[in-house]
Amino acid sequence: MLTVIRAGMATSVQDFGRPGYGQSGISLTGVMDRPAMETANLLAGNAADSAVLEITLGQCQFRFERDSWFALTGAGCHAELDGKAVWTGWRIPARQGQILTLTRAIRGVRSYLAVNGGFDISPVMGSCSTDVKGGFGGWQGRYLRDGDMLPLNLPTHNFSQSVGVRQLLWGNRIRVLPGPEYREFSREAQQAFWRTGWVLSPQSNRMGYRLQGRTLQRSKPRELLSHAVVPGTVQVTNGGQPVVLMSDAQTTGGYPRIGVVISADLYHLAQIRPGEPVHFIYCTLDEARQAKQHQQHALDMMKWGLIGS
Repeated sequence: MLTVIRAGMATSVQDFGRPGYGQSGISLTGVMDRPAMETANLLAGNAADSAVLEITLGQCQFRFERDSWFALTGAGCHAELDGKAVWTGWRIPARQGQILTLTRAIRGVRSYLAVNGGFDISPVMGSCSTDVKGGFGGWQGRYLRDGDMLPLNLPTHNFSQSVGVRQLLWGNRIRVLPGPEYREFSREAQQAFWRTGWVLSPQSNRMGYRLQGRTLQRSKPRELLSHAVVPGTVQVTNGGQPVVLMSDAQTTGGYPRIGVVISADLYHLAQIRPGEPVHFIYCTLDEARQAKQHQQHALDMMKWGLIGS
């Protein structure tokens, strides 16, 4: 059992999400920073897709109700286990009754907590991810609250030592494929999309990231039929503001799609704070495939390096 002493701002149970239900209007959900989640699970000795806690901007406190091994990854935050500093990117032992405290994140936004054995959460439509909009999945279909007691599966490993890895780094240069309506935008708007230092708006969340900067206009605006959208789709509102759809986004939309963030770079956006700049980099489909392969290779190397540790 893991007791939530202080839940923080928006802590939830997440895994890879529930793909395949978009036609029914059900959002993908799932973690915002997939490499950080996979890293936490690898360190904790879990399957890569095991459910974790996604913690937004720290400010959480948990009590271990049994001896456990855990890992904390993602945002750079100050964390302590019974007052002793612990580092992100490490496998750490916790004794029954010990308290893990996370203060405000110093760099980045989202942290991930994995516990060996994983959380004993019943999947809904094949996933343990929390769909807050729909009110299902995760822990009672909502963000965690103070006093929640999360059940844990039985431990699967009896590790002998702590071990750390180098996490994948994130930045603010985001590779983007031109979207289906890209050519409908004026030449000036196309250039502005690539050259503007966009700023993440405070009105951003797990559904979408609103960006502040230039106004993007189409050459000949037309009414669009509703179409499918996925996390990473960059829509442009009627006011000319780009919005990047994220994990909890709706499954259809009617705004023009100027671009699509490549899947390998979505985790960068997950760690960018409101007020920080974002720069879009033109990317081809072949380059997007290569980026995903390189990212998976890095995670595979991490996994191989942990064998026997």
